[in-house]
Amino acid sequence: LCESFSWKDWAGVHSPCVYGDCLDPEHQAIRVSCGLIDVSPLFKTAIRGPGAAAFLARVLPRDLSSLEAGKVVYTSWMDEDGWLLDDGTLACWGNDDYRLTSADPAFNWLDQHCRGFEVELEDQTASIASLALQGPTSCAVLSSAFSRDFSELEFFGAWEGSVEGIPIQVTRTGYTGDLGFEIWCPSSEGPAVWDMLFTAGSDYGLLPVGLDALDVARIEAGFVLQGVDYRSSHSCLLDSQRSTPFEAGLGWTVDKTRSDFVGAAASLAASRNPTKVLVGLEVDIEGLEYLHERVALPMEMPPGAHRDPVVLSSGGRQVGRVTSRAWSPLLKKVLALGTVLPECGRRGSKLEVDAWVNDEQVRVSAEVVPRPFFDPTRKKA
Repeated sequence: LCESFSWKDWAGVHSPCVYGDCLDPEHQAIRVSCGLIDVSPLFKTAIRGPGAAAFLARVLPRDLSSLEAGKVVYTSWMDEDGWLLDDGTLACWGNDDYRLTSADPAFNWLDQHCRGFEVELEDQTASIASLALQGPTSCAVLSSAFSRDFSELEFFGAWEGSVEGIPIQVTRTGYTGDLGFEIWCPSSEGPAVWDMLFTAGSDYGLLPVGLDALDVARIEAGFVLQGVDYRSSHSCLLDSQRSTPFEAGLGWTVDKTRSDFVGAAASLAASRNPTKVLVGLEVDIEGLEYLHERVALPMEMPPGAHRDPVVLSSGGRQVGRVTSRAWSPLLKKVLALGTVLPECGRRGSKLEVDAWVNDEQVRVSAEVVPRPFFDPTRKKA
């Protein structure tokens, strides 16, 4: 299936970067028809028991009072000092039955905090497969494959049932910023569910999608990536390398009216005086083109997303760095995420980003703009 033989390591699993010759058809599928992405390497932890709700309220900063069966929320979590550890989704499948997804393993950290709570944890990373069906025709494909109308499943809603004897869970979630669903099933049944979806998707332009196209889509959506746009506190040696949720664009996941969750006092105090902020940026493509024309070179737009840090400047001094950037085939713009000093993070601020033209380091204008860069109404409709 992966004709490119291009793979990357994701949590110890070889995952396809791109299935074909280039990422453009896969990215287009996400935005025009639909694509299927194997996101099974996500770390998954089940939290169950009479004390599960109280336990989650202790370790997570979200207000979970309205989270009920058939609902999903996005959340972050922190260490005792208020530094960001990770972010992911929390799904409620029934009374006292939840699943938390994460970029890094969360089981041990959760286990360290569960003393005194009547709760059981289970690492489901290897036992549960996850397939992300994303794009405008994803609902039609899913409804056809599972013989059920999913058009009424609300944004961040969840459904649980059985399809051809296979236990299936569906959430209206995803990492592309588009209409999409994630399908959860026993790992042993993952190939069968994959085949079901492709059989149904043959009339809807369904394509397998690799991580390269997913990375471009998530930048268009303005979504942060742990380990790239911010670093988990566990992996940092210095506080200057760490971030609070408010500095990493995840402040909206913190309920400021509460003071009883892990890291609450420190994070809420830090929210009043952040040392940096996460911003969206649009790079001046005409300015970049001019710098190429000046030396009689055509401008190149390398495909895919790029994660190497790039200096951001203002008035000749460094004020931050770009953390993720990509040429958007959809918007025809160079988009970027980055962290800057708070005074440089206001909408409309003009900054400069380092670039290279003809082996010469140059600076190109970049403007702070709102995130998400792409936010179709169909995502939530």
